[in-house]
Amino acid sequence: MGFDLDALTQAARQHGPIARVVVADVVGSTPRDTGASMLVWKTGQSGTIGGGALEYQAARAARKAIEQGKSSALFSRHPLGPDLGQCCGGSVALVTEFFSTQSMPKADGNLLIRRITGAPTLPLSAKRILADQRGQGVVPKPGLYDGWMIEPVFAPSAQLWIWGAGHVGRALVHMFATLPDLEITWVDTDLSRFPDRAPERVTVLPAKAPAALIKHAPQTAQHLILTFSHSLDLELCNGLLRHGFDWTGLIGSATKWARFKKRLQALGHNPASINRITCPIGSRDFGKHPAEIAIGVSAAFLARRVENRALTRKKA
Repeated sequence: MGFDLDALTQAARQHGPIARVVVADVVGSTPRDTGASMLVWKTGQSGTIGGGALEYQAARAARKAIEQGKSSALFSRHPLGPDLGQCCGGSVALVTEFFSTQSMPKADGNLLIRRITGAPTLPLSAKRILADQRGQGVVPKPGLYDGWMIEPVFAPSAQLWIWGAGHVGRALVHMFATLPDLEITWVDTDLSRFPDRAPERVTVLPAKAPAALIKHAPQTAQHLILTFSHSLDLELCNGLLRHGFDWTGLIGSATKWARFKKRLQALGHNPASINRITCPIGSRDFGKHPAEIAIGVSAAFLARRVENRALTRKKA
């Protein structure tokens, strides 16, 4: 996660003065990692720094500061056990900053750098971070560097295309839209299937011929196919195999997939390529209600992401 400038700007336009509370440093066991943040305004908030007493206190302090018209950043450290009675036992440092539509932060490239408690001049530790980022493209971890807060500007790191806006598709979009690093493209043949208002970072694409949109999907995108039509599902599988993708999941039974594999082979795809598509997706153990299916599919999707992150860390 990084500093989401778009979300901050939108919140300020909608709610007025905004406080952004970010976890700047952690020691020991804590509810959230460094970089977790929430936005607070006079009548509400969004995001989370871990919930519980820490979040409640931080939100209340931020709201009070907004009412007092504060503009300078606040720094505080909270031992979770002694101060707040939380079981984690670690310590969290928070930075609270205040923004409005007239005072939005400006990025230095794809980083946000600002002094919180440090000396007026940029410290050597921060200069090294900048040198590595500019020279080698190394994205720094968010945190305090000798009193200077450095965070990468948020950008979605993965694209998910959801094909189908039926009951399961709507349930999946509702779940996935809350994940901060996913950018979702949602496709269906019928505009009336979509909700009146799509969640943030969800692009709705009604199309009479959905497969024609495949060429616009990045080859690094992930796909979930769950349309109302088996013939359309097959057309999408065929198109994606020709186009390329990072991962594709298809809703259906083992019988459906066996038939699809034969038909995809007849269309010229070899077994190794076909087996890159995962079908069935989800788990029958969760049940057959659309929400239960969506939970099973989400669990499998997230488990795969966890495995990929672990592999990436090993390679690094």
